[in-house]
Amino acid sequence: MMRFLVYTLFFVFTLSLSSCARHVVVTQPASITIVKKLPRQYKVVRVKGKRYYFFNGKHYRKTRNGYVVVKV
Repeated sequence: MMRFLVYTLFFVFTLSLSSCARHVVVTQPASITIVKKLPRQYKVVRVKGKRYYFFNGKHYRKTRNGYVVVKV
């Protein structure tokens, strides 16, 4: 009887160590570059159906605050 109690307690203890919860980490972007107005030389490009503005080796996405530099 004592052995059964010890095994049961050990089993319950090991189950309590594992969890169904997952560790979630939320990070903020390192830096956001916003440009109010693009130069005249920009090109409009489409990548996977989305419209981007390309100038000087960078892609921009239009937002309410201006144009944001994005990685495509």
